[in-house]
Amino acid sequence: MKYIQGKNRSQTYLFPVSLEESISTDNEVRIIDVFVSSLNIGNYGFKVSYVENGRPAYHPSDLLKLYLYGYMNKVRSSRDLEKECKRNIEVMWLLGNLQPDHNTISNFRRDNNKSINKVFRETVKIARHFELIGGTLLAGDSTKLRAQNSKKNNFNQKKIDRHLEYIENKLAEYNKCLSENDGDKKEHLEEEIQRQTTRKAKYKRIEKQLNDSGEPQVSTSDPDSRQMIIRNNITEVAYNVQTTVDSKNNIPIDYKVTGHNDSKAMGNMLQRAKSILHTSDFTALYDKGYHTGTEFDIAERLGIKVMVAIPATPKSSRAPDPAYNVENFIYNEDNNTYTCPQGHILTTNGTWHKTPNGSEFQQYKTKHCKTCPVREKCTSSKQNGKIVQRRKNAQNIEHNKQRIEKEPHTYKKRQAIVEHPYGTIKRQWGFCYIITKRYLARASADVGFMMVAYNLRRIINIVGMNNIKEYLEKVISLLSCKMNIIGSIKQILKPGNFQTKYSKAIYKLRLKWLYLSQNYA
Repeated sequence: MKYIQGKNRSQTYLFPVSLEESISTDNEVRIIDVFVSSLNIGNYGFKVSYVENGRPAYHPSDLLKLYLYGYMNKVRSSRDLEKECKRNIEVMWLLGNLQPDHNTISNFRRDNNKSINKVFRETVKIARHFELIGGTLLAGDSTKLRAQNSKKNNFNQKKIDRHLEYIENKLAEYNKCLSENDGDKKEHLEEEIQRQTTRKAKYKRIEKQLNDSGEPQVSTSDPDSRQMIIRNNITEVAYNVQTTVDSKNNIPIDYKVTGHNDSKAMGNMLQRAKSILHTSDFTALYDKGYHTGTEFDIAERLGIKVMVAIPATPKSSRAPDPAYNVENFIYNEDNNTYTCPQGHILTTNGTWHKTPNGSEFQQYKTKHCKTCPVREKCTSSKQNGKIVQRRKNAQNIEHNKQRIEKEPHTYKKRQAIVEHPYGTIKRQWGFCYIITKRYLARASADVGFMMVAYNLRRIINIVGMNNIKEYLEKVISLLSCKMNIIGSIKQILKPGNFQTKYSKAIYKLRLKWLYLSQNYA
């Protein structure tokens, strides 16, 4: 049987193939190259590490190309990227055979969180140019990405107290044994006492750190990460990544890495979406984790229509018979009263009460509760009757409920829209954890590269290689013209060069600049 034979490794070839010939014209790496070349990288504020009067630094565009290639090909580790520079022919072509070490690669991601976010914004601009973003229906959600901090190194006051109690019991036990033993065990007991005393001091320092921070928990390896519920009762020390995704092609237009849950996140993400789209004429979909009264107030002020899933009534607020739950009481806006299912009117004395978290509410009662034949079905209170609480923002919450009941088909689209990026990034690419360590900014840089890679891959899949390449080459041409204009203006305005006769030239250059700016936008 015949087999295909490989080439002799020791053989010399008369016409060696160049790197350029090794990379096909439809290779994705060419899109990465032209995309980075289309960026006015000098305005992005990239920082690069170098020694003064030492070896020159690597250009930010080369390191950016390396990272984009890595994230689009499931490689995030700086050490793995260093290896790719030496063995991967696509990376050799992309970087012109440059081989930065892993420290240089790692420092670039560490120091450039804001600049990476600006690159992400450019991918959104490209998507808008190709009309891939509708801007009329958005979906927001969050996903938890595990941090480089174990549960063992995450502490709250209860956990610290448990450790200190254990140590105190051990110290009491060892001291008692020490007082009763003068022989061979004395040295061992003194060592154990010293070890437990050191551990006690460690937990006291963590307790002080916790008290000084004012937070309910503290992480020692990655200080900005927090222990959060991932699903059901499963918890992880993680970061919470908020995203806003456009419905037309499931393209994220915004992301934000936080250390908090979803309850207070919707308002800020809506403000950001409004500034990105330059309009408030859109509908935003969220799940029940975002159902917070104050966030509805923000949406109302912004003029944005939101549809947020309605959470189940908590057990503490449920009536013995579900037919008498508060949602079945009818509110009359004209006279500020409630009508119960039995037809009785509940009124308020107008006093505003405050909850521990600062939200205000009024209480509504009726005297008919005392003689009502269905009291046992309505309330379990033995002394008082049914008390209905209405918060200041209840009207906005009711409007949200009405919108969902009116357009249930619209809300059902939420999961299909917002879960698409998460499914690709976490399931297909395996990016289910944060690879960087220590602090939110570094985690944001990691997530930023994930989002840039996702958007580029998504745009390429929809638009096609040739169309996006043609567009980016046009952008490069316009950018080059702009740079030439800037150079010409600087030359004219140089001391000794400026004369009255140049005023017309400057005017013409400004007109050309305006034309190019409109085309680039």
